[in-house]
Amino acid sequence: MVESIGLAIGIIVVTTGAVWLGSSWLESASEDLSAYYGLPQVVQGSVVAAIGSSFPELATVVVSALGGALGIGTGAIVGSAIFNVLVIPAIAGITTEEDIDASRTLVYKEAQFYMLAVSALVITFAMAVIYEPVGGTEYITGELKRPLALVPLALYGLYLFIQAQDTADHVADPEAGAGIDARRQWGYLLAGLLVILVAVHELVGAVETIGAALGVDEFIMGVTIAAGATSLPDALVSVRAARDDRGVASLANVLGSNTFDLLVAIPVGVLIVGSWTFNFALAIPMFAVLTLATIMLFTALRTDLALSTAESAALLVAYLLFVAWVVLDTATSVVSVLPEVGG
Repeated sequence: MVESIGLAIGIIVVTTGAVWLGSSWLESASEDLSAYYGLPQVVQGSVVAAIGSSFPELATVVVSALGGALGIGTGAIVGSAIFNVLVIPAIAGITTEEDIDASRTLVYKEAQFYMLAVSALVITFAMAVIYEPVGGTEYITGELKRPLALVPLALYGLYLFIQAQDTADHVADPEAGAGIDARRQWGYLLAGLLVILVAVHELVGAVETIGAALGVDEFIMGVTIAAGATSLPDALVSVRAARDDRGVASLANVLGSNTFDLLVAIPVGVLIVGSWTFNFALAIPMFAVLTLATIMLFTALRTDLALSTAESAALLVAYLLFVAWVVLDTATSVVSVLPEVGG
C-alpha cells in the first residue's frame, strides 16, 4: 500500500506541473484573444480567463464521471471554490506591494451573482434530496438527475447574457489588439486544453488510489488534494493580473471561475452519467464553509473597494483553519462534524 501511495503522490506532483504548464499557455492565449476581440477587463476576467482557467476542474468532473467516481470531481469543484475565494485573492494581495483595487461593478454584479450561484446549487441539491431521496442509507442521501442539473446551467446562461450586454456597451481600444496573431493564440489555447485534459485524467486516478488506500471518502479527497491541484490555473491568472495592476480582472477571474465551476462543471458531470447519488450530510458542511468564505471576500472587497494586505492575510488564515478542520475531522476523533463514510 505504501508503494502505491508513493507512486500516486509522484503522479500528482507531475500532473500538477503539467496542469500549470498547460494553464500558462491557456492564460496567455486568453489574455491576448480578449485584447484582440476588444473585450472589457471585467468580462475578460470573469468569462474568458475564468472559463479557461476552470478547464482543469471541468476536466476533473468529466474524467471522474466517466470513471464512475463523480464524487472526486464534485469534491474538487467545491474545494476549488473554497480555495479560489480564500487563497488566490490572499496570495495576490500579499505578493503585490499595493492594495488590489476592486470596482462597484465587480462587487455589486460579479460578487453578488456568485453568491446567487452558491445558493442556486445548494437549492438544487436540496431539491434532489426532497424529490429523489435514496433510502437504505445511514445519512440523508439524494439522487441528482439530468432535469435538475439543467437548473444551474440555465442560471449560467443568464450570467452570459448579462456579460454580453456589458460587452455591447463597451468601447474597445482599437490599438489594444494590434500585432496579435489570433490563429497562433487559438493554437496555444487548444494545446493548453489538451495538456490539461491528459494531466487531469492521470491526476484523478492517482487521487482515487490514495483515497481507496487510506479509506477516505472520494468527496473529501476531491475537496482537498484534487481541488488544490486543479486550482493552480486560477491562482496563476489572478496573481499575474494583480501584478500587472489589473486588480479588477484578477478578482473577476476568481468569481467568474467559481461561477462557472458551480453552475456548469457539476451539472455537466451529471448530464454525462445521467444521475449522481450524493451524501447530503457530507456536502452541506462544505457548502456552509463556501458560503462563509464568500461572505468574507465580499465584505473585504466592499471595504474601500479594495483588498488590503491585512484582509488578504485573514483570508489565508481562514483557509488554513478549513484544512486543519478537514484533517482533524477525517483523520482523528478530535472533531466530529463530517459523517464517517470512508471506511
